[in-house]
Amino acid sequence: MQLGDFDLTSLVDGRFRLDGGAMFGVVPKPLWSRRAPADDRNRIALAMRPLLVRHRTAPTLLIDAGVGAKMDSKNVEIYAIDRTPDLESGLHEAGLTRADIPIVLASHLHFDHAGGFTAGDATGAVRPAFSNARYLVNRGEWEDATHPHERNRASYFPENFVPLHEAGVVEFTDDDQTIAEGVRVVRTGGHTRCHQIVYLESQGRTAVFTADLIPTTAHVDEPWIMGYDLYPMETLEFKRAFLREAIDGEYVIFFEHDPTIAAGIIREKNGRKFVEPLA
Repeated sequence: MQLGDFDLTSLVDGRFRLDGGAMFGVVPKPLWSRRAPADDRNRIALAMRPLLVRHRTAPTLLIDAGVGAKMDSKNVEIYAIDRTPDLESGLHEAGLTRADIPIVLASHLHFDHAGGFTAGDATGAVRPAFSNARYLVNRGEWEDATHPHERNRASYFPENFVPLHEAGVVEFTDDDQTIAEGVRVVRTGGHTRCHQIVYLESQGRTAVFTADLIPTTAHVDEPWIMGYDLYPMETLEFKRAFLREAIDGEYVIFFEHDPTIAAGIIREKNGRKFVEPLA
């Protein structure tokens, strides 16, 4: 879609499933299952949607890169990963290859967002998947990912990001800064300590890649917060303010994990929030 000087393309790196209870935290299953039906293992369907950002004058960038192809068979089965279509095919449809991406920007470093940052080569070595890219990672997120604890270590796979540092292609960013023309990152906290969302602003219009702040359209209500969030009250505080801002500003929201809706505008009518999908 066109947004001012931006050409924004929601790509797909396949589908996967996560536990519905974990995805909706304290929200009871009779409520969340109306929006996101579960399978016989209580898992709900999700997508992985990296965002390709092209600008009339600024360098192309990719926000997140899905799960990638390095997962072992055990995890593929646990998470029901199906990478059809995958990120490679989406880039091809957009007329690009991995080598054409000069900037890769991380919302955070969980496996379903950063797995595609690296890939195995013919020798079995793991290397940067985007050979000509510099990878922009929040400094605090890197610290947490490389020093995990019992609560978060299952989401951080070192092979997804450590080889980037070894290759010398990581550039650390700090909270709330401009990355490129019209592109800025804002720390939300909540999901991880330094989780961030990405604002894209041009010609008076705004789009936001909300990553895991609002992972699907089912999460548009303030208290619908994931059990995965390490700091849920931070999520609530930021989300409450952001939703008001997004509704009033008619922001285009890119939902990274929604299984059917890639982008939409959040509306409010009679106190009820809903998403108006964009084609």
